Amino acid sequence: MSGWLIFLIVVVALILLAYTVRIVKQYERGVVLRFGRLVGTRQPGLNLIIPFVDRMTKVSLRIVTTVLDPQEVITRDNVTVRVDAVVYFMVIDPVKAVINVEDYRQATIQLALTTLRSVLGQSELDELLAHRDQINQRLRQIIDEQTEEPWGVRATLVEVKDALLPETMQRAMARQAESEREKRAKIIHAHGEREAAETLAEAAEIIQSQPAALQLRYLQTLVEMAGERNSTIIPLTVDILAAFSNGSKMGISNSEDSQRNKDKELKQVQVH
Repeated sequence: MSGWLIFLIVVVALILLAYTVRIVKQYERGVVLRFGRLVGTRQPGLNLIIPFVDRMTKVSLRIVTTVLDPQEVITRDNVTVRVDAVVYFMVIDPVKAVINVEDYRQATIQLALTTLRSVLGQSELDELLAHRDQINQRLRQIIDEQTEEPWGVRATLVEVKDALLPETMQRAMARQAESEREKRAKIIHAHGEREAAETLAEAAEIIQSQPAALQLRYLQTLVEMAGERNSTIIPLTVDILAAFSNGSKMGISNSEDSQRNKDKELKQVQVH
């Protein structure tokens, strides 16, 4: 009989010990409630509580990473966008996370979804695509303001991962980008033509004022033509070319004078 009693006492002691000893890990804090009333928090290590009287809830202080479900959002300029986002948050006050909210993780995720739809609905498509950092910062601030003080949860980072546009919008944006590239190409080409014309005008003035420059340019052109090796070159000096030019001008002037003389003789014959 005494053996059974000792065995029973040992079993009861082990059960009480199991309910009494609590181990809190380094990244956790234990929130203790005694008869439903807050007693305090327990630090990492071995902790003892009153069995069947105290109840300890462990809260992790590590950063929680949550990928939000894709959301269909209508931007301020009436464009439907499918957005993916990720939220990083952590508990900074275990007491508030246990006392003030039933499930702080689910509450933070739902708040992040609502805030994401609200902020993107107030933004334009160009802002979402070009200034995503500002949108991420605004999302983090709004979520942090609503979770840190009442729930003891801090949103460390909110990132919009991807924004998927409809195919019609993608094609329209591609056409717009192509038109912008063509516009820049034409502007650059026009500027190049203007600079080339200005440079040619300056070169013509220099050659006109320096006859030797024309001779050098002529020789350089001959060298370039000789490098091709597929044509026959008959070199002529600039003086010969000038003589031909003057001769052609004189021939034209003589033909014009003779034509005028013939016209005068014809008029005289008609008068007689």
